[in-house]
Amino acid sequence: MSDGIPHVLDNPALASLTGPHALFAERRGRVLRYPVDVSPWLALPDEPDADDWADLAALAGPGAEVPLPGFRGQVPDDWEITFQVEGVQFVDDGLAAARDPEAIRLGPADVPEMLDLIERTQPGPFLPRTIEMGTYLGIRRDGALVAMAGERLHPPGWTEISAVCTDPAARGEGLATRLILAVAHGIRERGETPFLHTGAGNANAIRLYESLGFRLRRRTAFLAARAPEHRAAVPVS
Repeated sequence: MSDGIPHVLDNPALASLTGPHALFAERRGRVLRYPVDVSPWLALPDEPDADDWADLAALAGPGAEVPLPGFRGQVPDDWEITFQVEGVQFVDDGLAAARDPEAIRLGPADVPEMLDLIERTQPGPFLPRTIEMGTYLGIRRDGALVAMAGERLHPPGWTEISAVCTDPAARGEGLATRLILAVAHGIRERGETPFLHTGAGNANAIRLYESLGFRLRRRTAFLAARAPEHRAAVPVS
């Protein structure tokens, strides 16, 4: 938010699901989400009211744990906060984006290996259909996938870089840096601007991103809350 004027990156999931990623959107009332095998991100209105929380509970199902990344408002009393950590949002402010000759585009056939690498490195959520959200690049050594990075949220004019990870045996070679810059190059070629999120306490990642040319735009939060048990689940549209 700047001078009271909303920015698409203030609520990037909402901007994505009502914009370039509208094809993924599952909706109830003013609440939108990605399919559960694509991404845990969901979108509340900027100032959700009681009806919006009721719709979210109905969408999620009774007692379901609901990720609320980026939400900074008040969670209703009948919702239980189950996870909360401070986060930061960075935007491109002079990246030396460039193609990488060793980077290959990953596709559906690579998903089992991608999920295995995610499981071993824990960079954040990556699900069986997350690859459909954008371009994912990887580096292989002796045939094995050892590093990857790709695109996630897609607000108009922006694309989030996500799932940046490197096999422990291949760390220290600068593979993550190379893939970030390669993914950023593809984003820039579309006339869009890269951005990304990380935990506010992740000092190593923050140091890397700032050294590459990312600038802190805003502080945010990653949280999850459990829906009330008494809500009834309903079909989504």
